[in-house]
Amino acid sequence: MWTSSRPNFPIRKKHPRIPSTRKRGASVPPLPDPNGVFLNIPYDEEFSSLYVADIVGLCQLDLVPHLASEIPGGERRLDRIFKLIQSCRYSIHDLSRVELSVAPTAVPRFNMPLELGMTITWQKLYPSRHDWFVWESEPYRIQRSASDLNGTDANIQNGTPEGVLRELSSAFWRDHMPSVPNMLDDYRFVNHNLDAILYKNGTRNPYERSVFMDLCWISKTLADLARITRPAV
Repeated sequence: MWTSSRPNFPIRKKHPRIPSTRKRGASVPPLPDPNGVFLNIPYDEEFSSLYVADIVGLCQLDLVPHLASEIPGGERRLDRIFKLIQSCRYSIHDLSRVELSVAPTAVPRFNMPLELGMTITWQKLYPSRHDWFVWESEPYRIQRSASDLNGTDANIQNGTPEGVLRELSSAFWRDHMPSVPNMLDDYRFVNHNLDAILYKNGTRNPYERSVFMDLCWISKTLADLARITRPAV
């Protein structure tokens, strides 16, 4: 009697299922604003002129500056900052303030490196959604203050508004952009009116949300006017 015999194939073992770390219902955030730029900068009085230059320069380049202080709401500050980073196509991280803060506290400033680390993680996860830049005031110092960034070309702004505008023009180069001297003229106008903007908003803090919004508005208005009246280079 003929009988069939099945070959003894090895039984394939099922791989254990790796549990997903994504929460049920979670989704990737929407695409970022292609012109949005998150500013990770020190909030101190000495930096205010460079802060104004950042705003003026970005508006001149038809970009939209964003600052952590602009975010309302009751969420934890770090969560709000991360959402703002995710919503922007670019970010600038100014690590030029590596010295200790003013006595009596005399502690190092970790906010800027912390937010840079969050940004790098986000960019590694979604490379096409974000590009980041590191600003410094002194050449090669970043190799000592943050040696893990070796290989990253920092933009050296020399601690001056003109240096900030120069580096913004280099980082975000585009056709028909304004010249640095023209951008510097608008910076001088806005910075000259900073005290009036502070007075209007009842504060001496240039990083307050209301002051930031006014600085963006006047800078954007000047940039729109310049595109009509000034020849681009």
